[in-house]
Amino acid sequence: MDRNPSETWVSSQNPLIATHVRDACLIHIYPIDSSIGKRCQLRTDASNMIGRGEECGIQANDFSVSRRHARIEYLPDGFHVIDLQSTNGTFVNDTKIVEERLLCDADYLRIGNCIFRFLSSGNVEAKYHEEIYRLTIVDALTQVNNHRFLMDSLDREILRSNRHRRPLAAILLDIDRFKPINDRLGHLGGDFILREMASAIRGLTRREDIFARYGGEEFGLLLIECTPKQAMEAAERIRATVESHTFRFENQVVKVTISLGVSNCPMDGKANSRELLRVADENMYRAKQAGRNRVVG
Repeated sequence: MDRNPSETWVSSQNPLIATHVRDACLIHIYPIDSSIGKRCQLRTDASNMIGRGEECGIQANDFSVSRRHARIEYLPDGFHVIDLQSTNGTFVNDTKIVEERLLCDADYLRIGNCIFRFLSSGNVEAKYHEEIYRLTIVDALTQVNNHRFLMDSLDREILRSNRHRRPLAAILLDIDRFKPINDRLGHLGGDFILREMASAIRGLTRREDIFARYGGEEFGLLLIECTPKQAMEAAERIRATVESHTFRFENQVVKVTISLGVSNCPMDGKANSRELLRVADENMYRAKQAGRNRVVG
């Protein structure tokens, strides 16, 4: 069978490595700006330079990105990312690379404060559109659901709670004194705290619960069919987990605590989403006023 000369093919004795790489690309997923969802095609016949400089084929116009930050090269076993002694480092799936690293399909590539998704195998076009949809419901920085998904889920769960008289609880939580932390560590450090905390809390949630970034350093959690007592216990577990977690950024250990507000749907079939969130927000504010690092419900 004749091949299109514009296509690049790789052969290998290992059938798992043999792959069609013509459509490999990076998808810009963070920060959320006009570049979100942009697809950057990767070349196999030249270096793919990433940075702020005008000479870079993949430009990341953010203060945290070096002029020539990293490059991606195609080698016999696939695409490798190489850090160019950048100021803020190059990370793959939140692991800092020392010199270079092979990229695998669906890896997250972080260049300074910018995050890309690497797509290489299978139907890249379909995966691209799946990624664009995912960006509409997932917060790109923390990889938990976003505000939009939380609100859509809340409306649905309120209806279910009213119809079947099933308990539903909401928790709003906020990082205590986050601005001083952000000022001391910089935006990269602040983003690290948000990602690390979200990951720690996500590990405590049940599959049916909805955990999302509500906005800034504030997060929301819907506890499906959870009684008031169970909701308070869950909130206390989350508070204690964050307080005891070791947040280490560039050899600095950071103490992080959170304040949480809990609210519950009444069992009279008249619950509404606005009131549920209003009570949770009010209780969270009361937790702040009472000294922070506590749960109020």
